[in-house]
Amino acid sequence: MADRYLSFTGTAPGRFLTRRLGLPQPAALRRWSPRQPVLDGPLLHLTAGGSGLDAAPVLARAGLPPGDRDPAAVVLDATGVRDVDGLGAVHAALHPVLRSVAASGRVVLLGAPLDADDHHQAAAQQALEGFTRSLGKEIGRGRTVNLVRLTDADAAGSTLRFLLSPKSAYVSGQVIHVGAPAPDTPAPQGAPADPERPLAGRTALVTGGARGIGEAVAETLARDGAHVVVLDVPAAEADARAVAARLGGTALALDITAADAGERIAAALPGGLDVLIHNAGITRDRRLVNMPAERWSPVLQVNLASVLRTTDALLAAGTLRPGGRIVATASIAGLAGNAGQTNYGASKAGVAGLVRALAPRALREHGVTVNAVAPGFIETRMTAAVPLFIREAGRRMNSLAQGGLPVDVAETTAWLAHPDSGAVNGQVVRVCGQSLLGA
Repeated sequence: MADRYLSFTGTAPGRFLTRRLGLPQPAALRRWSPRQPVLDGPLLHLTAGGSGLDAAPVLARAGLPPGDRDPAAVVLDATGVRDVDGLGAVHAALHPVLRSVAASGRVVLLGAPLDADDHHQAAAQQALEGFTRSLGKEIGRGRTVNLVRLTDADAAGSTLRFLLSPKSAYVSGQVIHVGAPAPDTPAPQGAPADPERPLAGRTALVTGGARGIGEAVAETLARDGAHVVVLDVPAAEADARAVAARLGGTALALDITAADAGERIAAALPGGLDVLIHNAGITRDRRLVNMPAERWSPVLQVNLASVLRTTDALLAAGTLRPGGRIVATASIAGLAGNAGQTNYGASKAGVAGLVRALAPRALREHGVTVNAVAPGFIETRMTAAVPLFIREAGRRMNSLAQGGLPVDVAETTAWLAHPDSGAVNGQVVRVCGQSLLGA
């Protein structure tokens, strides 16, 4: 469903009226397209507190020329901030330039891991998180602010390219930790020969891929070169086949909650799997006092139990190859809670717990990373059926004052699935325009 309010605020009368009434003024977001694959404008690289990090070569690969006039993106290296005076340097660096950042521009802070042996450094670096989230809520004009904690700029290459591109239009207020693969991790497959098709030669399976967010994920992974297996329930087999045919992929019809679903997937993929996307999900909303077991159990079975069983089966069978990626779909309802969704919130919080617990072991034992995306209000057929006033509240109650699109979740998923994203593990990344609740 079209966001008529967003369209109205883009007109001169709309801007005048909403400004006079103090109403939200969302800016049309700049998203990736083949014609405009990069942001318009230069990248300004700043440092606060000193740094031993050499990020310049990695930033050069983001596709933005260096410059300090009307930047499309600002990267502030704050890895050297170790005390309160260093936080003053953060203010001094950003204060003069923020007004000049272009609409739909990017501000990315680089931070260091917290030093458990230096509480001054830990306090200053933790302060960067509050700073990032607060700046994201005030910067406006469709601009985003994120923090990347890292020790090695090269390991953060895919993350910085994503955050400094139109692909991250609906990702803001996030703190992303970039580590390094364990030294005994099996070597992943080689780096992509074609940067525009990084998943070429790889196979990706998307559950619930016949429609909505799952369809967008399948399309984006196919754009990036993957052979996509579109999995959905038998009742949606015709839709799954249509999507797979359009993308040059394969359709697989089965009930993901079946006890043998993992074994059946493994049998259907004798050549192995590189990317596993757990997207299938359902809702059965009702307040707990009015929720019978038959509304509780299906949500937990589809959204959580099937993810646990299928993941265990595919890892045990060796179906996921070294260098593989698992990306599950959580939700901000699981992180912040939502009235009438105790079943859904529990299932999605469970996905986050699965990711954080399994990620270190999966990387160590199988060479596979495990991450999750947590969508907020996304414009789908499901949210189009929400009552008007609740729908408008969902759209406006984030820093970008609008709903996201399925492609926003898909682009974030594709970044986590990228062969160069092996140092991103155990992360739950919200795709919510920085929701004002639970953020």
